[in-house]
Amino acid sequence: MPTYEYECEACGHKFEKMQKFSDKPLATCPECRKRRLRRLIGTGGGIIFKGSGFYETDYKRKGKATPKGEAACETCREKKNCES
Repeated sequence: MPTYEYECEACGHKFEKMQKFSDKPLATCPECRKRRLRRLIGTGGGIIFKGSGFYETDYKRKGKATPKGEAACETCREKKNCES
């Protein structure tokens, strides 16, 4: 369920309300009771991944792996049998 931000154009009161997508926007301010409420365009919330497999370190590689016994050349970053 998304959280919507509202602001009253009469009194300036700002608040957030968790609503279903199918719910109609609110119209009456809970502070001054005037029907001058407008829904603000928010930045949205971040995506939250829960469970295993969604951590930064799961798929991150720290450089290109070279086969055992073959070191990389510092100049061209290729295997030692390069021309440099």
